[in-house]
Amino acid sequence: MVYEEKMITNGEPDEEEEEEEMVDPLETVREKCEQTEHCVHTRERLEACESRVGSRSNTTEDCTEELFDFLHARDHCVSQKVFGSLK
Repeated sequence: MVYEEKMITNGEPDEEEEEEEMVDPLETVREKCEQTEHCVHTRERLEACESRVGSRSNTTEDCTEELFDFLHARDHCVSQKVFGSLK
């Protein structure tokens, strides 16, 4: 019984110790890529579409094309940074 209690308390982090928040490296690269000129341009088009669609009460327009353009531009940049080091 004593052995089991020690394992339980040793397996859990102390309340006083703070765990560092894990940062996903992919998110970091995405954030950097979103600041490139091409991504900024496609994001601006997406935001303009969203505000245009949001200002109308009855519309069939959506911003799917603009969203895909932005995601494509960002992912292209990310792929160059991630896979460029493998060559």
